[in-house]
Amino acid sequence: MKKWIAMAVILLPVFCNGQTLEKETLNEIRGSFIKDAYARGMQNALSSNDITKLAWSRENEGTVDHHFTYKVDVSGITNQQKSGRCWLFTSLNIFRPVAMKKFDISSFEFSENYLYFWDLFEKSNLFLNNMIETAELPVSDETVRWYFRSPVDDGGQWINFVNLANKYGMVPREAMEETNSSENTAWMTRLINRKLREQGLLLRAMKTDGNNAKKLEATKVEMLKEIYRMLALNLGEPPVLFDWRYENKAKELIEMKDNTPLGFMNEVLGETKLNDFVMLMNDPTRPFWKHYEIENYRNIEEGENWHYVNLPNEVLKGFCIESIKANDAMYASCDVGKQLRRDSGVLDVDNYDFESIYGVSFGMNKAQRIQSRESGSSHGMALIAVEVDDNEKPLKWQFENSWGTQSGEKGYLTFTDEWFSEYMFRIVVHKKYLSEKVLNIYGEKAEMLPPWDPMF
Repeated sequence: MKKWIAMAVILLPVFCNGQTLEKETLNEIRGSFIKDAYARGMQNALSSNDITKLAWSRENEGTVDHHFTYKVDVSGITNQQKSGRCWLFTSLNIFRPVAMKKFDISSFEFSENYLYFWDLFEKSNLFLNNMIETAELPVSDETVRWYFRSPVDDGGQWINFVNLANKYGMVPREAMEETNSSENTAWMTRLINRKLREQGLLLRAMKTDGNNAKKLEATKVEMLKEIYRMLALNLGEPPVLFDWRYENKAKELIEMKDNTPLGFMNEVLGETKLNDFVMLMNDPTRPFWKHYEIENYRNIEEGENWHYVNLPNEVLKGFCIESIKANDAMYASCDVGKQLRRDSGVLDVDNYDFESIYGVSFGMNKAQRIQSRESGSSHGMALIAVEVDDNEKPLKWQFENSWGTQSGEKGYLTFTDEWFSEYMFRIVVHKKYLSEKVLNIYGEKAEMLPPWDPMF
């Protein structure tokens, strides 16, 4: 055994293609750092202070205000607290103005907790189904590893919301309020994932041992009862029927009795159908003017996978302007952490000058940032406003965020058009604002992409 270990150590450099850092090379690199007055001063500053405060570009301060040519009628800011439910808050926030107009009220919020419950429950069912379907594959298989990596999580996007709402409807917040676990989701999801991984291994073993489909399904149902119990204890049980009372602007008390979630949603939306909204993407790493689908990237077994039309920025922006001008907010998803000033609520590519701080350049374009995983969509918000010049060319835009009123400009984030081009990824637009060309592409069979693609 000792002889084999010795041979392995001797052979290791033979298989190494990279060059080792020899003493001469290290000395050359060390010698390239000239500790002049600037370097000494900046070393003292960077080692003792917040980098973003030092890199903040004072010249850019005050160059972006929060006034707009066109803005959707919105009212109030929601707060997702310590959870990753931005996509769910954003999706529901799109229809808050619709509900306020419908009921003639000045404020309203849907229950995010209600759909969150069903999202985690349906994801659990999908995970267990995937465990059965891939039981013949080894645990080391890339697909199986992907499933086990995160059986359920807070994340999602517009089509996940559509899947949920079409099956379970919507309810006002009063019908299923937030809980500590819905606002602080880490421990709950961690423990549910622990249980699901255990259940997944058991189902795999049962399948390879020859148990038939009926036995596997019965076992899965018993497992889902445990998941339902965990969710109900943390989040409360979702209502089947509920009463709702509200006071309209005329100070009249209105009572709606024996509502079903689907019935309430249909009451609010009227003729609007969730499937009439189309997701558009700006992903320069692959061809534009094509329909793409993400394999098995959904939250409900019978639901739709995530799919979208990839478009150039300028085309996408044109559709956004038309929607805002018509007073329709949109679901949007971006890399919110890039060049964000939380105090002023401004996103601008010139907010921070990191190059001057370090004396090095940062030269990747959008495609390169995606490919190297330097950038990707990290947060969903409602796109509600745009400032345009005399030629209707966009200058800046605004998000309605879900971080509470203390974040940004009273809960809103304003971003320049340049920032839009670099860090906006997904927009959901009603089909009535789209061109016939885009709608035709959306109707074509999509090219399938793997769920571990850098963009997702």
